[in-house]
Amino acid sequence: MEKMQTGEELVFGLDIGTRNVVGTVGYRIGKEFVVLAQYSTEHETRAMLDGQIHDIGRVGNTIRLVKEALEEQIGKKLTSVCIAAAGRVLKTVTTNIEYEFETESVVLAEDVHTLDLLGIEKAQAILQEKNDTNYKFYCVGYSVVKYYLNGEIFSNLIGHKAEKISEDIIVTFLPEDVVDGLYAAVGIAGLTVANLTLEPIAAIDIAIPENYRMLNIALVDVGAGTSDISVTKDGSIIAYGMIPLAGDEITELIVQKYLVDFQMAEHIKLASTVEEEIEYTDIMMLKHTIKAEEVWELTENIVDRITTDVADKIKELNGDQTVSATFIVGGGGKIHGFETMLAEKLELPYERVALRGEEVLQEVTFEQPEIKKDPLLVTPIGICLNYFDQKNSFIMVHFNGERIKLYDNNKLTIVDAAMQAGFPNEYLFPKRGKEINFTVNGSPRIARGEAGESAIVKVNDKITNINAPLIANSYITVEPSTAGEAAKVTIADITDYTQETVNFIVNGKNIHCPKFVEVNGSIEMSSYEIKEGDAVETRNFYTIGQLAEFMDVEIDADHEILVNNRPADFNTLVYENFTVEWVADARETDGLTETEDTAVEESSLQEEDMPNEQAVTGTENSLQADGSIRQTDASQENDKIAEGQTDPKTAQDAIEKPQEQTAEDTKADTAENAGIWVIVNGERVILTGKAEYIFVDIFNVIDFDLTVSKGRSIVTRVNGTDAAYMQKLNNGDVIEIYWEEN
Repeated sequence: MEKMQTGEELVFGLDIGTRNVVGTVGYRIGKEFVVLAQYSTEHETRAMLDGQIHDIGRVGNTIRLVKEALEEQIGKKLTSVCIAAAGRVLKTVTTNIEYEFETESVVLAEDVHTLDLLGIEKAQAILQEKNDTNYKFYCVGYSVVKYYLNGEIFSNLIGHKAEKISEDIIVTFLPEDVVDGLYAAVGIAGLTVANLTLEPIAAIDIAIPENYRMLNIALVDVGAGTSDISVTKDGSIIAYGMIPLAGDEITELIVQKYLVDFQMAEHIKLASTVEEEIEYTDIMMLKHTIKAEEVWELTENIVDRITTDVADKIKELNGDQTVSATFIVGGGGKIHGFETMLAEKLELPYERVALRGEEVLQEVTFEQPEIKKDPLLVTPIGICLNYFDQKNSFIMVHFNGERIKLYDNNKLTIVDAAMQAGFPNEYLFPKRGKEINFTVNGSPRIARGEAGESAIVKVNDKITNINAPLIANSYITVEPSTAGEAAKVTIADITDYTQETVNFIVNGKNIHCPKFVEVNGSIEMSSYEIKEGDAVETRNFYTIGQLAEFMDVEIDADHEILVNNRPADFNTLVYENFTVEWVADARETDGLTETEDTAVEESSLQEEDMPNEQAVTGTENSLQADGSIRQTDASQENDKIAEGQTDPKTAQDAIEKPQEQTAEDTKADTAENAGIWVIVNGERVILTGKAEYIFVDIFNVIDFDLTVSKGRSIVTRVNGTDAAYMQKLNNGDVIEIYWEEN
């Protein structure tokens, strides 16, 4: 909106009616509204019917004529405009919303505005659940019925201390085709929409001042295509409604009776309200003169029908009972007999149903003295004033070709637009490839897939990011993110597999055997690729029979088998560094049989071919004060096992060769794993697989559904401050993610 030289904001209000387009330009000082310019013109053709645009191009050209006429009057260019929609297919939702402060706080204007927006979002969610039509609805206005401070009714919350504030709010919605048509027509005229409201909301702001709203009053805005209705009670607007009957029905009857075109019929209708005789020319170019009473008699039945429907709608909105009084605005309400018939239908005294015009424009000043205060001007001036009360309540953008509307809290980003448009969450952020779930020694493990590419986000064809702030009327395109490679993990990759061989001393020679790992009960090598649902069990022992089979040795059954100098058999378990003595059937060569030499060579070759893999050895470790890791001395356990004091199977972690690992070695291992840990909602979470991590990576490792907002706002914090989606994470960060409850 433009600014006056004195600093006041200049507002352009446009009433796009079925018959007329009325434009008003002015500014507000205190409670007074000053009209700088006013211009009205009729549509050249019936480009609008029942309050809806049918010919966008013609309506757009008419709006341009009004805009240019006003620009000439004020000497300034007009670039944005406030408009109102008629109540065709109107939907209303009344609901209650609460906002609770963490501690008792002074209520600010921003808090009240936030409360309004939360109410609108809640009403929209309610409407979506109940919507049984093919229409997609947009909010076009709202009215607060009552405010509550700590549960008590208050007329104004600002400045009071409160722990909880709440409100009853009535929110109005119209189908997207009505809104889209208005936006398109305004765009043809070279204007952008600064504010959109509903016609009865705009009219009631002028026709029924706030101090009158304690009374049970109805306001009827009778236009050409629709009659819009609102009802007040106990200081608030309690309901809105509409009937698709108004002045055009009367005009069409005159067209048929007197054989004239629509414009001439409009002339006859309006003249009958102020003149005794009316002259007109029919389509045969014949001139006629008729009395006004003749027109009254002709239109009596249709006026009776309109007032009957209006009265029925008023009673319906008012709990199936009449109101205390009714005010009428709009050009259609000037037709003869409308007031008296409506009073009869509402069962009210005639003086309690009246046209509102000059008397409701007391706080409006016209700088052009030739402008007469008229019911026709109530709605366009109300549209201007509504801008000051509800401006920036929402913002319109185009998202992947679709116009969407969001409620502006001055913090909206492209993520918010994507959610509002129903753009899938997984298409916004990089997607990991398919994960693999398996168990190792009974403990669940997950191998995550590779991260994909981020979504490509453009605003007005310029690349940006998903956290960029929204710009009104901008064009946003988002190319979905991609998925990374599926997870791939082998036995050698798991942390429980630290070495790939187990060593035995057979007949005085070191024998290196591949470590057994069982997968789903079957023995597998370290190169085995783990699959979904696999159960992996590590084994750090052989039986004598397995050892002989691996070495390809035929044991002489006539000789005793010794394990750690104790008698054994083919089922005896042997662990790391156990000594085994047996006699083979084959010829001894250099302290080993020929088959033993071959086994040693084969095992060495296998060791050279295998990659250097890390995993636990199955030894029992303890962290020392100096940071080193002590392993249990196997030599102490060998004798116990040999003597039968300890079950060999339970002793596998205690009999390995002592080793020491320094704190520096531990740090090097950690760096090689390239992972970090953070605290999310009080629980420790580990991130692995990348060199660096950003906030959105958290959603890959926690269970949090971003699609179930139900009118709530998401709270994201890192170390107590608001988080950005692309913010880098560090080891030990404390993260909070939750829905802010209404």
